This record gives sequence, C-alpha cells and structure tokens, in this order.
Amino acid sequence: MNPAQRRFPSTVGIGFLLLILALSLAFLLAKVQSRTPKRQSLPVLATIADFSLTNQNNTPVSLANLRGHVWVADIIFTHCGGPCLRMTHQMKELQDALPKDSQARLVSLTTDADNDTPEVLKTYGIHNGQDTNRWMFLTGTKKQINNLAVDSLKLSVVEKPPQDRVTPEDLWVHSTIFVVIDKHAQLRGIYQTGGEDVSWPAEKKKLLGAVRQLEREP
Repeated sequence: MNPAQRRFPSTVGIGFLLLILALSLAFLLAKVQSRTPKRQSLPVLATIADFSLTNQNNTPVSLANLRGHVWVADIIFTHCGGPCLRMTHQMKELQDALPKDSQARLVSLTTDADNDTPEVLKTYGIHNGQDTNRWMFLTGTKKQINNLAVDSLKLSVVEKPPQDRVTPEDLWVHSTIFVVIDKHAQLRGIYQTGGEDVSWPAEKKKLLGAVRQLEREP
C-alpha cells in the first residue's frame, strides 16, 4: 500500500469527526438563536461536570474554584501554527475590556498536554499579557482535558495522525469559539472568533454583554 492509500482512511476519519462536531456546534448555535431574541435570555445549553486540572502556577484547579464566577473558556495550544495566537489576542482583548469590578474569569485549556506544561503555559501567559488574577491557563492529562473541553464545554478536539501533519506544529484540529459559563456552572453562550462571515468586534460586544447579564443573575 502506497503512502497516499494509507493516509486516505485517517483523513476520511478526521473529516467525519469534524462534520459531526460542526453539526453539533450548529445545533447549539441554532438553539441559542431560537431562544434568545425576544427576552434576551440566555438558555442553559449544558451543565459543566467537576474536573481536576493544573494551572500555569502548577496549582490544582477544579470546578469549585470557578463557582460563583461567570467565566469564558476556549481551547488552544502554545505552539499552534493556526488560529491559536489570534484567539489568545482576542482573549486578551476581553480581559482588558472587562470592568475593574467584574468578577468574571477567563480560562484557556491546552490541547497539548505533552508539551504545554505549567512552566510553558506560564511563559506563554506572561508573553501574551495575562492578568493572573483573572485569566488562567489549564493543563492535565488528555483524558482530563477532553472530559472538560468536549463533554462539558462542547469544544471539539481532534488529534491529527502523524501522516496527515503538514508541519511539526500541525498537531490538532480544535474549536475556535469562546463559550460562556454562568455562576452555577452552566454553559450559557457560544461566540465565534473568526471566519468569513464573522465580525469579531460584533461578537466581542455580544460576549461582553452576556458576561454582564450573567453577572447580574443571582
């Protein structure tokens, strides 16, 4: 079997997974849009299960650390050659735009547990203007990360087989959305960060509005 024939099944498999993930995201977005226009209420899309991960300071973090806070989450990896750096810059914009008295938190998960140690995440955070009082980077085992990212936050994460990688950094296909969680660990919003039909300034405005609204909720 030649290399092209060996690559074909894995490429089809990734394509199928991405199609399923895209359909799931489209369903959640449709659910948000269908239930929010009149009263501007934010529907409960999912409940976040407890987790145990480690932050950039090598300190354990669980759901208990975020209860009582509205938080915004995404998934990246530090040596990503794709959209991750843009997303990190956008998260920095959110950090800077939140009011000083806001108790909201920002959470960036890494897909790449093997490379993104707490030390690597700490350096990355410093380089990208992280306010450690508000924004945390989290790592753990692949299973721990997937449990939170995929099962609870509805973020997609697909590891690319070695034969399908174009560059050494071409390791993962993952979501490029931000999700918003309320004080009671419920997923309440999904916001796009890029794409042909996406205006990031408009999405950022909606996202910040959602955070303010959820912070007013009991």
